[in-house]
Amino acid sequence: MSENILVLTDETFDKTLAENSLPVLVDFWAPWCTPCRSIAPILDELAGEMSSRLVFAKMNVDENGDTPTKLNVRSIPCLILFKSGAEAGRLLGGKGKQVLQDALEKLL
Repeated sequence: MSENILVLTDETFDKTLAENSLPVLVDFWAPWCTPCRSIAPILDELAGEMSSRLVFAKMNVDENGDTPTKLNVRSIPCLILFKSGAEAGRLLGGKGKQVLQDALEKLL
């Protein structure tokens, strides 16, 4: 995983959103999820390219159940963009780099 991607837990989620002035994109994932593993290198790449405009983070849903439940995350991968701590958009399923980048540009 890239040094440009934060690892969140149920305990650090709210604090991380509150402390960042930039929008935060959270990837809800699990190690057994094939589409999650397929988008991981794309997110690593985007995190390096977009780090001045967006904070990238990941949350393992197997290890952290409270936050995904509270946010109604029903399937993974689920990418949720937060602006000022509030949900601004969701992307579901595996996507290619250009599709993800275009969707993020629209949400930013």
